[in-house]
Amino acid sequence: MVKLVPTADQFAALESTLVLCNEVANEVAGLAQSMELRSRRALQVALYPKVKARGLSAQPALHVLRKVADAYTTRQATLTNGNYGRPGSTRYTAVAETAVAFRPHAAQPFDDRCLSWQMDSSTVSIWTTAGRMRGVRFVCAPWQHKLLASRKGESDLVYRDGHFYLYATVDEPSPEPAPPPDTAEGWLGVDLGIVNLAVTTDDDPATLDVRWSAGAVTARRKKYAPLRASLQRVGTKSAKRKLKARRRKEQRFATDINHQLSKTIVAKAQRTGR
Repeated sequence: MVKLVPTADQFAALESTLVLCNEVANEVAGLAQSMELRSRRALQVALYPKVKARGLSAQPALHVLRKVADAYTTRQATLTNGNYGRPGSTRYTAVAETAVAFRPHAAQPFDDRCLSWQMDSSTVSIWTTAGRMRGVRFVCAPWQHKLLASRKGESDLVYRDGHFYLYATVDEPSPEPAPPPDTAEGWLGVDLGIVNLAVTTDDDPATLDVRWSAGAVTARRKKYAPLRASLQRVGTKSAKRKLKARRRKEQRFATDINHQLSKTIVAKAQRTGR
């Protein structure tokens, strides 16, 4: 995942592109429901000219049709798995007889024909409803930049919390498994707790690193508890949107702390052969 840093004009073009793609996807989904079309090929044969006439180029039009077909495939799988009750039940019937719907800013896939990466300048060139847009900057970590240099295939344009991102899948060979540790060297025990998230048998509880104290996570939750309560009382769409963004931010903070902690413990065990 890399973050795009578009100018104001580029931002507007990207947003209008997502909105149009999802408007067309909703139209296609409605026709697919009424005409009982589900496969990619059936949708392409029946609706490709109609989608093209809505102002989409060839590849984006195909991706919209495929997105709808994949959404119906996913829904059918959830119905088959019983996630909406037994066939014939009220809930099952309501879901099965309703067309799939897409949010105005739902993610849109792009392939290498309508999106290219310029790694030397950290920019992308992407198709939009305003034409091919070049020089859209992106930012990422150095290790991500290195991985992106060898990527191929689709990338998803994602709008989240007022920012645009590109989700790119990169195929990497699996690393060689580490040799099993010599149990003669012993084990590194880990005790999980509330005051301290994790303490190893090598740690002196009196001199623990403050990063691994649960107090940091708890303090952040307490700090923003009044804000969450206030937003819950308001209850408007805007308040719910801000509440969701706040929840994601706190989840990311806790996940980052857990990730750092687990990596540190594993590195210590590897370094000492345990």
